[in-house]
Amino acid sequence: MIDIGINLASETFNHDREQVVADAKSAGVEFIIVTGSCPTSNEFARTFAHQHANFARGTVGIHPHHADSVTSSTLQDIKSQAQDSMVVALGETGLDFCRNRSTPQKQEWAFEQHLEIAAELQLPLFLHQRDAHERFLPLIKAYRNHISKAVVHCFTDSRQALFDYLDLDLHIGITGWVADERRGTHLLPLLASIPTDRLMIETDGPYLLPRNIQPKPKSRRNEPKYLPFVVQKIAQTLKTSDQVIAEQTSKTARAFFNLP
Repeated sequence: MIDIGINLASETFNHDREQVVADAKSAGVEFIIVTGSCPTSNEFARTFAHQHANFARGTVGIHPHHADSVTSSTLQDIKSQAQDSMVVALGETGLDFCRNRSTPQKQEWAFEQHLEIAAELQLPLFLHQRDAHERFLPLIKAYRNHISKAVVHCFTDSRQALFDYLDLDLHIGITGWVADERRGTHLLPLLASIPTDRLMIETDGPYLLPRNIQPKPKSRRNEPKYLPFVVQKIAQTLKTSDQVIAEQTSKTARAFFNLP
């Protein structure tokens, strides 16, 4: 399995990060993509990938929550970091109108700056969209012919949003949200509509601990070793085997991120 999104820079991993890596490998995770979402995590993702070149790669970008802090200097740093051989995507970037921790106007401006860099460097995009589809879609559509590839990570939206993204030849990242009986059941009938060469899986740890883990962990922290439970839920829904889903999503992730 390949975890395409893990926020390993989170302080919740400070005390046992190497154990998290060991546990992930024991669980069958063969590669992780460490998410960059702010200047600190960008530098961490890049450095960690260099230290674990056979297991990790990184992304660099500014999450929409932090868009208000983006300056021309920030963007120049991202552009420079993005040219590191261990960086395989630009982001996390996009729009989040659910919490609006940054103004919608600044989010849109920062998102467009990321799109410009991605077009120039021809790097894949690692995208975030929450409660912002109506603005997100026209922005990504305007740049679609200029960028290489993009994945809408942690997809939790509607059938219409899914088909809008698939029509643009975007990839889709599925997390433990799909195993949440309180808010993720609408995703289950959508899984069959995602082509196998567009579907990828992720934990988005330390968030979104799958609720189908048995026995239930004492800690609510999510991490790559729990990726098999995302696979399990997808396989059950599609009436296939865990192995088939693991192999298909890994093949897709390797091609998308150009992994060794």
